[in-house]
Amino acid sequence: MIRTADIREWREQPVLDEGGKKIGTLESVYVDTGTDEPAFATVTTGLPTRRHLVFVPLDEAVAGPGYLRVAFPRSQVKRAPWIPLDGVLAAEQEPAVFAHYQLTHTPGASGERRLARR
Repeated sequence: MIRTADIREWREQPVLDEGGKKIGTLESVYVDTGTDEPAFATVTTGLPTRRHLVFVPLDEAVAGPGYLRVAFPRSQVKRAPWIPLDGVLAAEQEPAVFAHYQLTHTPGASGERRLARR
């Protein structure tokens, strides 16, 4: 498992898909609010004039020398829910992020958010 402190050091490093193809660069990490463990990363993608941040789970991610490899194909990540470069993930968008990767979204007992940016 990648620790929160470790993953922050990879900011602006290349993010690769499961086959080693570059997806984009690591912008930030979202932790699971229940465990404070890294859960998703945002990756900068798009053309220079139309960049945005896509979400990708960090389950089974591997940090190598100068890269972060995720366990999903580039095509799936590129189609993931996204936010503008200066945007934030709205609470109502969280379920769509999880659903895109066929993951279960379970908010906290009182309806708290599941993801928090670090």
